[in-house]
Amino acid sequence: MKKLWSVTTSVGLALSLSTLAVGAATGEQEEIKKIVDASIIPLMKKSRIAGMAVGISTKGKHYVFNYGVVSVSTKKPVSDNSLFEIGSVSKTMTGTLASYAQVTGKLSFSDKTSKYLPELKGTRFGDLSLLNLATHTSGGLPLQLPQSVTSNVELMQFLKLWKPKRKPGTVRNYANPGIGMLGFITAKCMNQKFEDLMQTTLFSALGMSNSYIKIPAAEVSNYVQGYTESDAPVRMTSGLLSSEAYGVKTTASDMIRFIDANMNDAKTDDKLQRAILDTHTGYFKTKAMTQDVIWEQYPVPVQQNLLLDGNSKSMIYDANAVTQVIPPEKPRSDVWINKTGSTAGFGTYVAFVPKDQTGIVLLANKAYPISQRLIAAQEILKQVAARN
Repeated sequence: MKKLWSVTTSVGLALSLSTLAVGAATGEQEEIKKIVDASIIPLMKKSRIAGMAVGISTKGKHYVFNYGVVSVSTKKPVSDNSLFEIGSVSKTMTGTLASYAQVTGKLSFSDKTSKYLPELKGTRFGDLSLLNLATHTSGGLPLQLPQSVTSNVELMQFLKLWKPKRKPGTVRNYANPGIGMLGFITAKCMNQKFEDLMQTTLFSALGMSNSYIKIPAAEVSNYVQGYTESDAPVRMTSGLLSSEAYGVKTTASDMIRFIDANMNDAKTDDKLQRAILDTHTGYFKTKAMTQDVIWEQYPVPVQQNLLLDGNSKSMIYDANAVTQVIPPEKPRSDVWINKTGSTAGFGTYVAFVPKDQTGIVLLANKAYPISQRLIAAQEILKQVAARN
């Protein structure tokens, strides 16, 4: 059992500061807290963030630092049980399930989608490989499904008529329907509902006991209130493929368990561990980063300009040229691996460096700029790593 230190910092609505330590703080804990405070408190003030939870994993030790409130109306403080929407960070978990299905012989990333969806045989979508779905290299799937597509029948009809704008495998178009369909196919191959597959195969196996796609009634009180950029209260609404693409709600403590598993520092089933590490395989390169199975990686020491470019609006909304890595680059430890996640009212960032056995998760109940997340996380990890 890894040790977990938790500290709650109260950040008032006017962002006047007071600090409350939960339990006896160790010298090491206090040092790391000062590092985190130095970046997070000014960040919350600048972006008017009501509440945040920050998780740090370093050399086998876990730290969670909670800031502010889950709701500006109730003023209930953020706690270790607070559930945040993590948006597209959910995609890394969907990619892990697909990788597990590959390791266990249920599918292969080289297969065409039509192998698992025979009704799409002979269509352009049916000719895509599962790898195209896992790496955003379909050639032009949209960022979101059209609002008119609300049922599986309409989904299949949309996919039958879809045509790529560019040759698959030559450009990266960030697309929720792509990873959504990968999750859909994975669940079909594993003969389970996607939500059940995620809960049993990943969450339970990794000890992520406070992670959900559908929050149970007993945990609803821990569901954090999100806020838009203009501070309006909002939470995500479920839709077609939302579970697979951006549906997970979780805690900072559970996320650092997931980070540990990705740094090969978790006691789990050998096949699942292999599947997790396989998601770090490099398949395509952009000018800024290497595209793995959903995860994105950079050589260390990571250059901030590349990190910002690789997580820019252009990488989300535009088609970016890619070069396929042949043969694929095997998982490495000397890399910065990351993923952002955003919903209308939440902002998330996850990053880790396996070589240093150091990782971070930032959870916030505010849709705030991605660049601010990256800069804060990079500064925190740099200082935490320097202590080791």
